Amino acid sequence: MPKGSTKQQTRLVKELTIMGNLARYSAADLPELMDRITKNSIGLDSYLDQFFNVTQHQSYPPYNLVHVNNVESRLEIALAGFKKKEIKVFTEFGKLYVEGKKEESKDDGEFVHKGLAQRSFSRIWTISDDTKVGSVSFEDGLLTVVLGKIVPEHHARKDYL
Repeated sequence: MPKGSTKQQTRLVKELTIMGNLARYSAADLPELMDRITKNSIGLDSYLDQFFNVTQHQSYPPYNLVHVNNVESRLEIALAGFKKKEIKVFTEFGKLYVEGKKEESKDDGEFVHKGLAQRSFSRIWTISDDTKVGSVSFEDGLLTVVLGKIVPEHHARKDYL
């Protein structure tokens, strides 16, 4: 046997044991598994809390996420009734923030029916480290945020013939 093969065999047995232990978990054991993961992780608490927090579902304002190609996506947000000066779009700590501050006008009269939702809002999307905000535009009540993927030079396509 070549030198060091015993070390490799020991490492392989440990890896298979760990995988075997994980394979024994089913959906019913998810709380126990998550408890084990959070006890053995440092710095992932907020990420895991955000990932498993199901109470954060917002439906206003409505939006589309369009996958244009491998390196570009487009976020379209319907903001009927908002003016450009009432909207803020910014990134901070790996998150894309879109906020709208709608001030109610007293001179609009009395509404018999108010079907257009023109309330203030704040929406947050988590963006990965390899995603950048390309451009932001607001036209005809549609906010468009173009998102680009940063592709390292060694991963970019290169045609030779």
